[in-house]
Amino acid sequence: MALPSTKCLDHIIYLTPPGSVNETAEEFRKLGFNVLPGGQHADALTENSLIILGDGVYLELISFVKPVDAYPPDSPERLARENHPWALKSPGWIDYSFLGINSETVHIFDIINSRAKEGGDDDLYGPEIPGGRKRPDGQVVKWVITPPRRPAEGIERRLPLPFFCGDVTPRNLRVPTDPPAIIEHSCTAQGIASVRFEVPSGRWDELSRRLSYVIGNPGVASADAGHEWLLDTVKGVEGRNCRLLLSRSEKESLGIIEVAFYVERKPEKEIIETPYAQIRFVPI
Repeated sequence: MALPSTKCLDHIIYLTPPGSVNETAEEFRKLGFNVLPGGQHADALTENSLIILGDGVYLELISFVKPVDAYPPDSPERLARENHPWALKSPGWIDYSFLGINSETVHIFDIINSRAKEGGDDDLYGPEIPGGRKRPDGQVVKWVITPPRRPAEGIERRLPLPFFCGDVTPRNLRVPTDPPAIIEHSCTAQGIASVRFEVPSGRWDELSRRLSYVIGNPGVASADAGHEWLLDTVKGVEGRNCRLLLSRSEKESLGIIEVAFYVERKPEKEIIETPYAQIRFVPI
């Protein structure tokens, strides 16, 4: 039995301040993206909007519904909000997901942890966690998340490894592409060209090694970054590579610094600064 892919890019997450997801959706519409309403997640802590691309990858514009101090001290809701994986994240590109699976016999965490053990490392991923949200039309969408393990030193030491999202309900409920106008954008975006990470020199070896376990190959040296891996997309187009790039930094920041999109029309500006992050348009 062939093992499932562990290198298919599913979605990229853009965090905005609490309660601001609708405002952010308007900002992305002004950039030429078609933004769809998403809904509130099952934990009632976050809500989102979606930008779905022709290659099957989507952007999740997300915000917490309320700031931490809106919940009563020591309440279950307050504790859940304080311990959310993104609770300490600053707005911008904060996370990304690879496509997972929903299976009783094959598990993403087993596949990756086995690779890590062969390389002399500890387990990187924990077991699946159920997730879901209710769409504005009332449709309930369900999935399972395979998360990276939290480091013993604290969440702030977590490396930017992807989580995996495996669909329980059909993926087209989570990522609708019908009618076709859903994936049509006035900026002519077709899909993801690259996701670029900034990595401090002191954590370079650790991150590149662990990404190799996740993706299943060591990657290659890159002409426009320090290192890169080719990723799959759900609806890949021949000749349009989706790349994960690592760039060295002398700063201590660690995470996604830029997402690049393939576009059909040459843009007036190749690089655009949003209020919290950077976007690049790459003409096809």
